[in-house]
Amino acid sequence: MVFLDIEINETVIIPPSQLNPSSLLLRKAIIERLLNYISRKKASEEHGYYLAVSTLNTIGDGEVNRHTGEVHFPVSFNCTTTKPYKGEILIGTIDRVRRQGIFLISGPIQNIFLSEKTMKDYQFNNIEEPIFVSANGQSKLEKGGNVRFRILGVKWIESDREFQVLGTIAGDFLGLV
Repeated sequence: MVFLDIEINETVIIPPSQLNPSSLLLRKAIIERLLNYISRKKASEEHGYYLAVSTLNTIGDGEVNRHTGEVHFPVSFNCTTTKPYKGEILIGTIDRVRRQGIFLISGPIQNIFLSEKTMKDYQFNNIEEPIFVSANGQSKLEKGGNVRFRILGVKWIESDREFQVLGTIAGDFLGLV
């Protein structure tokens, strides 16, 4: 997985109740607001998944809103992100097994699908639990197992603020880990 360090400029709003003359407490309040901001935003098509605020670069002069008393601070910070790319090889944990294929989770990516058509050496079996069994019977793709896969395609879903990933285990050194 590729990690990127990007710079973001935002305005952070601090309510009057959290204003304190101590610069350390102000920095703490701003950092808490930034962490809340990236957890709510989750991901963007341009940058990928927001993982962490790595550095607080600058805090501009605050402007007071006359009606609410809130102070608006222009802030520049660096954020660590990750974005799935076509051709990238990742390891995911099997979350669900269906007749049509398996769903994986890998890091912040919650929606990875491996179609049964891309798993030619495996057959679906639903005797006790749904699993895919290799043709020679030596390996099983079942819930909780880890799979090394290659990304075939990536699609951004704006309404969910996440990526849908289509993967495959066709290729050398791909498959059950």
